[in-house]
Amino acid sequence: MTTKIIKCLVWDLDNTLWQGTLLEDGDVQLADEIRRTVVGLDQRGILQSIASRNDPDHAWNTLEKLGLSEYFILPRIGWGRKSDSITEIIAGLGFAEHAIAFIDDQPFERAEVAHFHPEVHCYGADQAPTLLDLPEFSPPVVTADSRQRRSMYQARFQRDAEQASYQGPDEEFLRSLEMVMTIARATESDLDRVEELTLRTSQMNATGIHYSAETLQSFIADPDHEVLVVTLTDKFGPHGAIGVILLERRPQALRIRLLATSCRVVAYGVGAALLRWLTDQAHHTGVHLNADFRTTARNRMMEIAYRFAGLKTEQCACLTGTETTQAPADAEEITHLHLVPTAQPQTSTMRIDAVDLALR
Repeated sequence: MTTKIIKCLVWDLDNTLWQGTLLEDGDVQLADEIRRTVVGLDQRGILQSIASRNDPDHAWNTLEKLGLSEYFILPRIGWGRKSDSITEIIAGLGFAEHAIAFIDDQPFERAEVAHFHPEVHCYGADQAPTLLDLPEFSPPVVTADSRQRRSMYQARFQRDAEQASYQGPDEEFLRSLEMVMTIARATESDLDRVEELTLRTSQMNATGIHYSAETLQSFIADPDHEVLVVTLTDKFGPHGAIGVILLERRPQALRIRLLATSCRVVAYGVGAALLRWLTDQAHHTGVHLNADFRTTARNRMMEIAYRFAGLKTEQCACLTGTETTQAPADAEEITHLHLVPTAQPQTSTMRIDAVDLALR
């Protein structure tokens, strides 16, 4: 059975993160092994938050003095129920309950959280020094994006706050973000995060087929294939790797075997921008554009994106032979879409820095 990795650990403060009770003792201590745990989890891409009954200003000032405040996102410090704090943290992150863990020295608090959130993993404070040894806190691969996950979420919250207060049209707001999307050929050092994208992305995944790092490596070395990794930055910081494209070069067509983008950037028009770029590349290369699509339980949005881009089910000589290059288990489920491409205008909401597929 595969171990489910924790995505966010929520800390209690008094006698859990630090030694002592802040409002009673005044001065609290941070053990070296707890600092190592906090830093180690952060380096593995596991987010951390706080659910504590404390004076918010006093507690946060203490975290700053201890040099730990930067590690915690969406902290909930106040006098309400900790289960309510966990509810707000889950909503803010958009994670499933089973991806959240809670650590507290008080059995009552753990029981209260477990009652309202039965899938949240609860730990006693005595386990804090050894969390890094547990399999649920040990992702099998730590990518470059994992190591900067906290900063990406912090930038996301800033971005969301500015959007909520923005009064102008949506397109004007997107231009104000100063987005730069980079489309580059994947290298061997990118394989882990590209494989991770094929696994984690479901709503904006055109086939739902998982490609292993070994398979992707073979495609990188194959002149008839392209493996492209898509990254995005804006004025708030990096989004990290947000998309992967697997292309097959055919005599009469450029075939999209896989297009997957992160759900967190759907609102920025990334999927439409990528399809517009691919259409333009096929046009300038002088070939048609094909795309594989397989319906899954969650990828209706990707089907709409393909259809809106003009890809549709129709017969063309350029599709001959596509049925012989499927993953065998999925061959009968894949629909082959087709488009005769035309030159595309540049998107107005972001700058695209991309490879030229004609110059392989």
